Amino acid sequence: MSGKRVLKITVITILLGLLCTVFSVSGTKALAADLDEILSYKITVNVNDDATLDMVYEIDWKVLDSDSEGPLSWVTVGIPNKHYVSYEALTSTVKSISYTSDNGGSMRIDFDREYFGGEVVSFAFRVVQDYMYEMNYLTEGETVYEFTPGWFDNIVVDEFMLRWNSDRAESWSPSCSIDSEGYCTWTKRLDKGETYTVSVTYANGTFAFDESKTVSRSGSDDDEGFVFYIIMFMLIFFGVPVFFISKAVKCISEYVSGTGFTTATEKKITRTRIEYYPTCPGCGANRPEGKDNCEYCGRSFIKSEEKIEEKDIPDTEKEIRAKNENGVYRYTSSPNTYVRVNVVNVPRPRPVHYTYAPSHSSSSRSSTSHRSSCAHSSCACACACACACAGGGRAGCTTKDFYNTNLKLRQLKVK
Repeated sequence: MSGKRVLKITVITILLGLLCTVFSVSGTKALAADLDEILSYKITVNVNDDATLDMVYEIDWKVLDSDSEGPLSWVTVGIPNKHYVSYEALTSTVKSISYTSDNGGSMRIDFDREYFGGEVVSFAFRVVQDYMYEMNYLTEGETVYEFTPGWFDNIVVDEFMLRWNSDRAESWSPSCSIDSEGYCTWTKRLDKGETYTVSVTYANGTFAFDESKTVSRSGSDDDEGFVFYIIMFMLIFFGVPVFFISKAVKCISEYVSGTGFTTATEKKITRTRIEYYPTCPGCGANRPEGKDNCEYCGRSFIKSEEKIEEKDIPDTEKEIRAKNENGVYRYTSSPNTYVRVNVVNVPRPRPVHYTYAPSHSSSSRSSTSHRSSCAHSSCACACACACACAGGGRAGCTTKDFYNTNLKLRQLKVK
């Protein structure tokens, strides 16, 4: 994660924290119980020849409470950016679908009727998305897609699944299983506000990649006027005491002028040696390539797993020793043994004469809406994620513009 991205998350977290403080002081009542639950959230991704992504979203959304704030009639689901090529509804439960640029970019889904407590609405839609990759970022001659699906601040996702067609992919991260159709498959439970990011790497010539569509990790034109917006946002619309304003401005100034980190990044490589059982220790079934668990009895095929250094890899495995990109690589000298290489980019420390290095805020997020299910914008590579509130037909948050200022949170980015 770059230094600028850490700063963006930190500042937005500070602002949302101040917002929560102001409303708690003014007597805003917190919700006592969850209003909704997402039973299943599934995204299937195929890369088109023109390097756009064909993305199919399938969601099972359960209404837990339709008395407090009314029944569910619409929601919004965050998409990566405004550069969509097309979109369409795929189920009859969707009466209409439209793109909204408010709150960072999302699809508004209006349902065929109102849904009440205890009911589940299952819906699906397709988006063809552009501007999703970065060329020659980690390695010359390779292009990386990095994708963080939209998340939900106030809703638990019981089962999240992301499927990405592995055809012609060089590597991917984190490690995953390959299903019978050849898709990399990641599954997990997502708590409120929890995000999940994957990256998939291709050779530059695999698809019609266009350097003019490369997603830059160094910021954008929208970053201008960052300090101005921060000061005005707090001073005019929140009435925060001068003490809190001065503290916030001081913190921002220290981050902008220089902290213990530079905006440059360096690779942090983690290697894990994995030895598999050739057959399931539970039922004796053979292990399919790329599988960690038995599809029949669910037992793990992993015999041992340990973190290792490059020096721990035998000299006979020179090719694996040279690997410094995400992926899982087979030992040639030892059967059923692999090395998983995970690469992340971390901020590079400044020289030691910089003595002030404040701790960075975590990526926690909060929501101040009353009856709103917040589905935030997902990320293409390392772009900033602005808040996107999915009202779901409830009263309360109206595109996070409580005082009709037309000041959007996506404007609050670092220069």
